[in-house]
Amino acid sequence: MESQKLPVKELITQAIAALEHAYTPYSEFKVGAALLDQNGTIYQGCNIENAAYTPCNCAERTAFFKAVSEGVRGFEAICVVGGKQGVLEEYAAPCGVCRQVMMEFCDPAEFKVILAVDEDHYDIYTLAEILPMGFGPANLA
Repeated sequence: MESQKLPVKELITQAIAALEHAYTPYSEFKVGAALLDQNGTIYQGCNIENAAYTPCNCAERTAFFKAVSEGVRGFEAICVVGGKQGVLEEYAAPCGVCRQVMMEFCDPAEFKVILAVDEDHYDIYTLAEILPMGFGPANLA
């Protein structure tokens, strides 16, 4: 169920390109993300590992933090791809921490999460579907 205005194939292409920059000397599990803002700009992110493990950053959060650090606060969709040594064989879903970051900046009923292995094999979910009963800013109002 691809949205007519959502550039799904471009997001998949950009996420796959971002995967090439992943720094994963420990897990060898490379992840790329392409985040679409409300103005049509795409921010790429990759996962970045660290020998101490705790300072690692996921591709999704890298993309969000790049956009937010430039003043962007409105988002439409994100595409996530990933696999061992960068080989895309199955979907790589966002971790719980990344889903929580999405909840901070996105409308869970509207924000789209695209999980893909290539331009022909993908599924689209809403954030609400992958984070039911999510806790966000509205809970503190």
